[in-house]
Amino acid sequence: MASENPDREHAVAFTLNGEAVRARVPARMHLGDLLRGTFGLTGVHLGCEHGVCGACTILVDGRAVRACLMLGVQADGAVIETVEGLTESGLIRDLQDAFHARNALQCGYCTPGMLVTAAELLADEAAASSREEIRAAISGNYCRCTGYHAIVDAIATTAEARRDARREAVE
Repeated sequence: MASENPDREHAVAFTLNGEAVRARVPARMHLGDLLRGTFGLTGVHLGCEHGVCGACTILVDGRAVRACLMLGVQADGAVIETVEGLTESGLIRDLQDAFHARNALQCGYCTPGMLVTAAELLADEAAASSREEIRAAISGNYCRCTGYHAIVDAIATTAEARRDARREAVE
């Protein structure tokens, strides 16, 4: 049985940050490389390339995924959002402001992955009700600069502000 040529390119079509895109992708290219190299989305940081550090975290069909562990061909038909898309849409503006106010940015390398992970957590209105829950949610994202306290503070602040806004909207 002959094996498939690993250099063979495959056509993929998916939604990227709200826009329909198409690309030709080598069979073994990771999604992170496709997003950075083909689409110029440099917020997808390729750190460990083993799925451990979380710097390449993106949303695929609403779920946090490590772009270094997913092949580009697997994106076919998916809805993908990166930190750039979340930023442009305004969905994480309050979260970004809280990261800035709490000095949770530091060097910035982990920040895009942290923001995407936090966006997934905060999308669930019942989530992020405790600091322990926030710590558990970001436990797959490494940060060597902030010690996590500032990041947890920023996410907790955003979660509380969003809960307050929902309560006010109901009243």
